[in-house]
Amino acid sequence: MRRYPFVQVDAFTTTPLTGNACAVVFDADTLSEAEMQAIAREQNLSETAFVLKSTLADVGARYFTVSEEIPLAGHPTVATIHALVEAGRIKLTGAHTQITLELRVGPIAIDIYEADSSGTPRRIIMSQKKPQFLRIYSTDEVLPGFSLGIDDMLPDVPIQTVSTGTPQLMIAVKDHAALRRIQLDTPWLTRLRASGDYFSIHVFCPHGLSEDASTFARHFGLPPDMAEDPFTGSATGGMAAYLWHYGVLKTPKFIAEQGHWLSRPGQAQVEVVGPREDIQTVKVGGPAVSVIRGEMTLA
Repeated sequence: MRRYPFVQVDAFTTTPLTGNACAVVFDADTLSEAEMQAIAREQNLSETAFVLKSTLADVGARYFTVSEEIPLAGHPTVATIHALVEAGRIKLTGAHTQITLELRVGPIAIDIYEADSSGTPRRIIMSQKKPQFLRIYSTDEVLPGFSLGIDDMLPDVPIQTVSTGTPQLMIAVKDHAALRRIQLDTPWLTRLRASGDYFSIHVFCPHGLSEDASTFARHFGLPPDMAEDPFTGSATGGMAAYLWHYGVLKTPKFIAEQGHWLSRPGQAQVEVVGPREDIQTVKVGGPAVSVIRGEMTLA
């Protein structure tokens, strides 16, 4: 029998059973891709992370949803680094430790800050890939899939795919009321994705629920993946690049919120690096907390 230790971690929160849950499987180099996908189906979370050795970075990882691999993701990154530090597999060098993490999109920089007395990091920040601004969609193509209308939209910005490692469709609406009115038309959205250039869809407004937050978002996938994701770090990076590029944000540093209406509130610290016309990276991160530790047994 083959045994693989794993930890289930809630990312973008310090409160167990909030934020977004990710299973982190250690020592996964001997797992096949098919086995990783099967384990992700078994876990039935937004994503499952598999920790691997790397010749290009300090450590490697691959991320799978229930149905497919995702090249870059935020909450699995925060969860994976948290689990590795907590297990003593990453040694912190002081108040700030920087390492590299190899993902399917290549290596990215990770900054780990301010471990507390138990050795748990207070902040884990990932630097996402240089944003790419991709296909622009018409409102007629997209809005019927959410039961939204033109009046719900934030004016003067497009519906557009943005990628900081994983392409996500960005839909900016005016306010929380528009976000609450969303009703998904799954057949419509299935057809849209089949002809589209994105992985999943991020709908957001430039108003947080908390006084110190600047954005609130909802993130949608298609079955068998979760219909709505509690907190989406990769799409938060794409959203930040989009809002900065189109002049919606007044400051490149802000707090993003997501998941509150799913009873899994999460917050991320976000920083867009570079001028509006030539963004270099988006830094997205926050804390995490472990909630389950165990061992997976395979034949």
